[in-house]
Amino acid sequence: MNDISSRILAWYDMNKRDLPWRDTRDPYRIWISEIILQQTRVAQGYDYFVRFVERFPTVEALAEAAEDEVMRMWQGLGYYSRARNLHAASKAVVAQGGFPTNYSAIRMLKGVGDYTAAAIASFAFDEPVAAVDGNVCRVWARLFGIDAPIDTTLGKRMIAEIAQELLPATHAAKYNQAIMEFGALQCVPKSPDCLACPLADKCVALAEGRVEELPIKSHKTKVTPRYLSYLYIHNAEELLLHKRVANDIWQNLYELPLIETAEPMDADRLFGHADFEAWHLLMPSYLYKGATAGIKHVLSHRVLHATFHEIELQGQLPCPEGFVCVRHDELHRYALPRLIERYFEGLAKK
Repeated sequence: MNDISSRILAWYDMNKRDLPWRDTRDPYRIWISEIILQQTRVAQGYDYFVRFVERFPTVEALAEAAEDEVMRMWQGLGYYSRARNLHAASKAVVAQGGFPTNYSAIRMLKGVGDYTAAAIASFAFDEPVAAVDGNVCRVWARLFGIDAPIDTTLGKRMIAEIAQELLPATHAAKYNQAIMEFGALQCVPKSPDCLACPLADKCVALAEGRVEELPIKSHKTKVTPRYLSYLYIHNAEELLLHKRVANDIWQNLYELPLIETAEPMDADRLFGHADFEAWHLLMPSYLYKGATAGIKHVLSHRVLHATFHEIELQGQLPCPEGFVCVRHDELHRYALPRLIERYFEGLAKK
């Protein structure tokens, strides 16, 4: 076995975290954990994983569930396409008679990319295929002093070749977990403890004083601001919700009636907006109770600036097509974006 691989495995034996998806060969549970941990810290994903597999203990249970329930269980994790893809893929797995057992077949599942397929194939079936996530890229870029940006074809190929070459053929599951854990805990993005690193004597980045510089990325995501004016239209018993169905953020989650504009909109501008005029025709008598402005929500490529306008009615709520009237005490049954949750949490504290 390569000396680098041996050192990483020895480090892992001493430092690995006790995580519920580590001591299993069940491809379903491994799959769920890997999808949850995409774009999610372990500390946050841990509780979601436990709740998710408790509610959907098998791929059959997930496939049989209603999409609204799956989305509700995912509520707060973000990147909701992950939940939609999980649900769709679970149906495909059941239809084909069971979970696929090799990298190529796993890679065909909806929402499963190269890394996730390699992780499942190696963790569940010990297939000797290297799992390369962001943590692994960082380790190899520093250790071998790779100048090619890791988000380019050349950089990805260089990392993949190194990862596969160093993968012990008979320890694929343990080794893939070890190198990812090493990147997550030891070779961290900022200010790693290089003096305590078992690979310090082999690290090109450390020898050249380039630890903070590597890995290199060529592209930065352009962040776009969006301005959302939500209408909290309610009476004593109910409020209005709308299910997002467009191919946009929060698809298939529920939100309050929304007016989106190119710039922030205060109450005066709201009352003169054509979309609000349409609502005014549906509720000629209402009490405007004020606005909660300045709620900011950051996504990977968008910054949402939200203002919530509270509108109280005494009589029956209007319920145009595409909207639902929901009892206040049943709001918890609906999967809401975290932004909407934060607003209601603020109201509850008043």
